[in-house]
Amino acid sequence: MKIIAIGRNYAEHAKELNNPVPTAPVIFMKPDSALLKDNKPFYHPDFSTDIHHEIELVLKISKEGKHISEKFASNYYDEIGLGIDFTARDIQNRHKEKGLPWELAKAFDGSAPISNFMPKTQFTDLYDLNLRLDINGETRQNGNTKDLLFSFESLIAFVSKYITLKKGDLIFTGTPAGVGRVNVGDRLEGYLQDQKMLDFYVK
Repeated sequence: MKIIAIGRNYAEHAKELNNPVPTAPVIFMKPDSALLKDNKPFYHPDFSTDIHHEIELVLKISKEGKHISEKFASNYYDEIGLGIDFTARDIQNRHKEKGLPWELAKAFDGSAPISNFMPKTQFTDLYDLNLRLDINGETRQNGNTKDLLFSFESLIAFVSKYITLKKGDLIFTGTPAGVGRVNVGDRLEGYLQDQKMLDFYVK
């Protein structure tokens, strides 16, 4: 399986990092070694002093497809969950200044905690879902999928033009505004529609 992540898919998040609002999806990838499951603790790496949390809704691809038409793209995922795209912001900023790729800032081990997945049929409207991240009991990120710049279907269609999607692949669909640093000892709790999906510590 592979993890495909979308950058700057909420306008307010692009603005908070002084990035332009994109006119096409911004894509990057994480290896399977980035996955962190079952609410296991996230161990803060020693190569960064500025690891940021980015809560995201995650799609789980249900069947193989390439060159998928947007009108059929909803048939290619059955389940959704929550994930966090941990980002070494200090490394990312240095790489952006030099025009270098982001992988060292995004793809390190444990940088993609994920929740369990739920059938998408459980939700009345996938484009009116609240996602929230609390740290130590205080809400840090609070967003709604109605504010996505690029829909789930357009993301699937776009990615599949370049990269074949396979069953079990994960698409991190972007983070709302409110990203910030995590510290050792922090407790992170992620909610989808007020249902707790993530609950783990930074060590």
